Amino acid sequence: MTGPKPPRPWYATELGARVASALVLGLVALLAAYQGGAPFALFWLAAGMAILFEWTDVARVEPKGRLRAVLGAVLAGLTLVVVLDAAPALGFLVAGLGALACVALARDSRDRLWALGGFACAAVITVVPPTVRGHPELGVTGLLWMFAVVWSTDIAAYFVGRRVGGPKLWPRVSPKKTWSGFAGGFVGGVLAGILVAVVAERAGWVPVASLPWVVALSAVASLVSQAGDLAESALKRRFDVKDSSHLIPGHGGVMDRLDGFFTVAVLVGLVLLGARIAAA
Repeated sequence: MTGPKPPRPWYATELGARVASALVLGLVALLAAYQGGAPFALFWLAAGMAILFEWTDVARVEPKGRLRAVLGAVLAGLTLVVVLDAAPALGFLVAGLGALACVALARDSRDRLWALGGFACAAVITVVPPTVRGHPELGVTGLLWMFAVVWSTDIAAYFVGRRVGGPKLWPRVSPKKTWSGFAGGFVGGVLAGILVAVVAERAGWVPVASLPWVVALSAVASLVSQAGDLAESALKRRFDVKDSSHLIPGHGGVMDRLDGFFTVAVLVGLVLLGARIAAA
């Protein structure tokens, strides 16, 4: 007669897989950021390709193979624009060709809309991080700020929500998220953004911005990061799927891992675009 099974060690649990995967992916992302240049751009091209593939699976966009091939080539073209530091107008032209491909190739109006959405998400992830890394006034500091705010928001929200619990944030969209987790994530993200700015200043790196601006931007970024998480939860609920894929143990797919980072990348991309227009 056998007794009760002993509890699994922490590293064999879902949380253990989540922590291990996050550490590995974080280390790879930081090493790629340190390297910069073409290797870093290729790292984010791979992420954009993964999002494109997962999105077309989740949204069941057809014809899947043809759209993936053409839009994947467009994402590679956008990466080339970034690596060569070509004029932004060329990047918008290439992105426009991708949008035209969605309209021309997709099966019907429903698939056109979902293909455009997936391509837009993949393009943001492909273009913004290497653009920030190569920016003369942001560089590694700006990129580390993005990582710190998003990662800290996610980690703090997860652990505070599990520890404190309480009223649900938006149960129809994400049944497990709580207001306590939302508040904890917000505080964690803001503190992490401030920490990066302080360390960068003391190390003599290029500052992201003045401290009041860092606080304000970190607060907004933490909020939009959590909004991105909710938006992806709504997308998965819309199509009745649990994870975007099973690529990353404990996390699901690349979309599941980069949902908050995507919305922060959109925010940073809009700030950079606005600054460029204002300077013109």
